[in-house]
Amino acid sequence: MKLSGRAVFDSPNPSRSMGYHTFDSDRADRLEDPTRFKYVSIDELLALFAPPSDSVVADLGSGTGFYTDEIAPYVGHVQAVDVQEAMHEQYRENGVPENVALVTAEVADLPFEDGALDGVVSTMTYHEFASDGALSELARVCRPGASVGIADWTAAGAGERGPPLDERFDADATANAFEQAGFSVERAQDRRETFVLSATL
Repeated sequence: MKLSGRAVFDSPNPSRSMGYHTFDSDRADRLEDPTRFKYVSIDELLALFAPPSDSVVADLGSGTGFYTDEIAPYVGHVQAVDVQEAMHEQYRENGVPENVALVTAEVADLPFEDGALDGVVSTMTYHEFASDGALSELARVCRPGASVGIADWTAAGAGERGPPLDERFDADATANAFEQAGFSVERAQDRRETFVLSATL
């Protein structure tokens, strides 16, 4: 199915999960660049999934904790999920908040109980784990009513920064994939270089 420029999971490896095109951990210091906020601010990110103050949420593709640190004060607990242990090592060196747990896992195989999460957020990493298996796994670990906020580079962008255009998804394709996985999409919007999506289970 074609949507706004690319198939839902039209990639070199359609079954790929987190780790297929991951950010090079040798360049982890670049993730600490504050100019990232011009593409998605913390206020905007929190608004996408509006977590209650006592909620348990997962940050998918947490990397060195750049956005995790910003989310942590507003929730009860954060599961910082990244497929690369090297990213967690860098995060530990930076200092991990007390309410953050580091989880080394692929999104398609999360070590959480059914319905364990009140919310999920992913910032600039959806393209790394997008697959039917990963979204099915998200539906399993989210409780009914859980909210999801996604911000990522859009395939509709100019490609001035971020991954190559052919590794990206756009808002329509992402919304379609989430709906097929059983989520209700409340917002899906392409912007200049990024897209945002809000959904609930």
